[in-house]
Amino acid sequence: MRRTPSCRRTVPSEAPVFGLGQCALDYLGIIPAYPPADVKCEFTNLEIQGGGPVATALVALRRWGLPAYFAGVAGDDAFGAAIAASLRDAGIDTGGLRTREGHRSQFAFIAAEPGAARRTIFWQRPTGPPLSPEELDLERLRTSRALHTDGFFPEASVFACATAREAGIPVVCDAGSLRDGMLEIARLSDCFIASEAFSQALTGDPMETCRRLAGLGCPFVGVTLGAKGYVALVDGRWIRKPAYPARTVDTTGCGDVFHAAVTYGIVRRLDPETCLELGAWVAARVSTRLGGRGGIPREQELERRLVRSATPPEGPRRSRRSPGRRGTPR
Repeated sequence: MRRTPSCRRTVPSEAPVFGLGQCALDYLGIIPAYPPADVKCEFTNLEIQGGGPVATALVALRRWGLPAYFAGVAGDDAFGAAIAASLRDAGIDTGGLRTREGHRSQFAFIAAEPGAARRTIFWQRPTGPPLSPEELDLERLRTSRALHTDGFFPEASVFACATAREAGIPVVCDAGSLRDGMLEIARLSDCFIASEAFSQALTGDPMETCRRLAGLGCPFVGVTLGAKGYVALVDGRWIRKPAYPARTVDTTGCGDVFHAAVTYGIVRRLDPETCLELGAWVAARVSTRLGGRGGIPREQELERRLVRSATPPEGPRRSRRSPGRRGTPR
């Protein structure tokens, strides 16, 4: 029988979540509206933060009290030094971060439009060789709480997923883009949640995407849908919820922290509905700040949220307001 994320061996409290994937440096600014071609566009509120789906997810997990270990690549440029510092400052073990001498780090400039609750990302991928399976610390992986990957390094990611599965480690994938190796990763995953863009490229329909991914053997699959929330298929059971209301400034990092919360829930052995709802709540919180990390709630806030969500309501819930924007990732 296919194992499920709730059935795991006991791990030491110091065991980390093993993150494998992208790390970046983000320059962010606010613009009133996306400009037409061949004009100047002034931006405000310049913010410089670490970014990348897996790196930001680990920052969130560390903030919520879980040890975290990062495996990825950066150049030997100033951006690479800033990326490494941002991870270390967050308390993340960077023993798996490989420096590519003479190469450039991943970098993004992000133009946020609060009035439209959207952002545009211009990014440069790291220019050095991708992370290889031989560069992974397999002993650290086999003794981790979970593997959290975005599949950016296909060969290393597939190898890590197979190794984790063999060791009984839960595998969670943040599938932002349909790239080489992603469907093989889905076959090896315990939880595989895709973006709306991934779903559009794979089948064109979120529910059909869930069926396709579940057919590959993954018991917990889903698609995030921006302001429309998310849809998931867990052991044959459908879950669909709208996004949490939020006064959105910037949607950068919403997907990263959504997946981080799902990984947190799996490690804590929470039920899938709670994992997903926690992800949607965290994503909405992050959307109210510029950048993907400033709005990540603290561990105490997360625990209070879990306590409140576990308490049955005393009566019908009334909406306090009906905001025009919501903060769940695409």
